[in-house]
Amino acid sequence: MELYFAPLACSLATRIALYDANISATFNQVDLARRRTADDRDFLTLNPLGQVPTLRTESGDILTENGAILQYVADSAPASGLAPTDRVGRAKLHQWLSFLGTELHKGIFALQFDRATTDALTAYARTKIASRFAILERHLTGREFLLDQFTVADAYLTTLLNWTRKTGPNLADWPALAAYHQRMLARPSVARAVAEEFALYTAELAHAK
Repeated sequence: MELYFAPLACSLATRIALYDANISATFNQVDLARRRTADDRDFLTLNPLGQVPTLRTESGDILTENGAILQYVADSAPASGLAPTDRVGRAKLHQWLSFLGTELHKGIFALQFDRATTDALTAYARTKIASRFAILERHLTGREFLLDQFTVADAYLTTLLNWTRKTGPNLADWPALAAYHQRMLARPSVARAVAEEFALYTAELAHAK
């Protein structure tokens, strides 16, 4: 597999999943501003939207969209338990991936990161935080993971919660969610992925200056 990624972007979730499942992969860093890959290819030929993650499978197929890629990685290592195999469990995984992708990622964080976003739109996005985080707070009270064990949904949520350091809110206002985030950051696959990408992100910022 080959993962096209940008440091600390949502593609971090796929790196976490690959490490957690002990799946061998190569990583190709994308310059999102220039839409060029690390080997200087036009990234738009791989993903016309110019977005990460993008995954090249072992057979050469190109996959886009976080939810699809995460489930592909999970299914590539069934013994890892990164995705449930029973019907109800799989539906719940779909439910959480959809919630994270629409209600949090696109509905809140993407609107704040977009340079074209107006102050009014940013303020609107922030009005939705309390209701969405309240759902997570209730669900994670007394639970270790989103489902019965660590899955790709946890890799995705951890990635999104990392972004609160830049956008807010303060996770201390959500005790169960804050405790969950700290548990996830201590997981070896997460710690490794975050450390590697933070170093790349820091180098990217230095180069931009």
